[in-house]
Amino acid sequence: MPPESADKALNQSRWLSIVGIGEDGVKGLGESARSAISSASVVFGGKRHLELAAPLITGDARTWPTPFDPTMRDVMVLRGQNVCVLASGDPFFFGVGATLSRQVPVEEFITYPAPSSFSLAASRLGWPLQEIETVSLHGRPLDLIRPFLHPGRRIIALTSDEKAPVELASLLTETGFGPSHLTVLEALGGEDERIRSAVANEFALLAINVLNVVAVEVKAEAGARILPRASGLDDALFEHDGQITKREIRALTLSALAPRRGELLWDIGAGSGSIGIEWMLADPSLKAVAIEADPERAARIKRNASAFGVPGLKIVEGEAPAALAGLPMPDVIFIGGGGSEMGVFDAAIDALKPGGRLAANSVTLEMEAVLLAAHARLGGELIRIEMSRAAPIGSMTGWRPAMPVTQWRWTKPGEQR
Repeated sequence: MPPESADKALNQSRWLSIVGIGEDGVKGLGESARSAISSASVVFGGKRHLELAAPLITGDARTWPTPFDPTMRDVMVLRGQNVCVLASGDPFFFGVGATLSRQVPVEEFITYPAPSSFSLAASRLGWPLQEIETVSLHGRPLDLIRPFLHPGRRIIALTSDEKAPVELASLLTETGFGPSHLTVLEALGGEDERIRSAVANEFALLAINVLNVVAVEVKAEAGARILPRASGLDDALFEHDGQITKREIRALTLSALAPRRGELLWDIGAGSGSIGIEWMLADPSLKAVAIEADPERAARIKRNASAFGVPGLKIVEGEAPAALAGLPMPDVIFIGGGGSEMGVFDAAIDALKPGGRLAANSVTLEMEAVLLAAHARLGGELIRIEMSRAAPIGSMTGWRPAMPVTQWRWTKPGEQR
């Protein structure tokens, strides 16, 4: 079969076409993408996308509902008909393609991507994409950029609107990255394309196009809030009331929890949220639920999560074990507080997935008794962690021991799912 015939047969076997379109409109589309739009009985997209593709649309043009429906019901009711969905640039790079692929099997759609905003920005700046950080802040908190703020790094951030560059400059200035160089790239690929630059702490660009990405060349002042990549972050970076797993113990605890991509952690008795926060910082695919009974501490966890760039940390205010009901099944559990309360330990063990991991720390005799009993009943590994810190003794210096920590590590029998 000739290549063009094979391509035609492939297109006919798939009822849904996903077409990436840039600011240059139909001029930037290939023949197959143009055909997908013009032959569709229904074309979905944002208002801007539909206007860009208007010269090709012969079917019914429909804008997305407000609020946006992630289940794509309007598209799914047309299953089997000739449907086209328009997207910005590359539909599978922070685009609608990811949403559609959760509803439609890959065998039922074909995609015609265009260059993403990230690709266009990198090409304008001469920045190799593989050497920089890319982050989408479109419809997401600006705090997500915080983990990437390291001196000398380059970042390209996709924004939501014309206000975002100003707000991003303010965030950088407030966290000690005021000298950073910002480049605002507007309406890339279109007739209104414009590229302007400013320093974060002197940012004064006006009339910014709603369609923009911001490129950041990170520079730090002394005392900037830099988040190291290793576990065991400085306690001073966290807001806390003393109820925090200290940095050295936290590093050992994260090692015991052993994060793996895509896993979900329950942090029971979360205190300041430090364990769940560092868990999520280990990889963007990781998720965590912080369970905390004290309202003030729960509010503090929320502030800490934002300050560390992991605003997606889920916070459940309530006492375990009751607060655990209805939560998604965890891959990993950490018990740092309240583990000696009636029913907490057994509820955690019951909830853990087969093959899942649990680590629990104790500084009290009551909790240690629970861990010793668990070890005797279930096995696992017990370790005792003792630390001392140098501290003044009169005019001299000596070792001041911290409270010892008993840690139980256990893997639930069964095959991982």
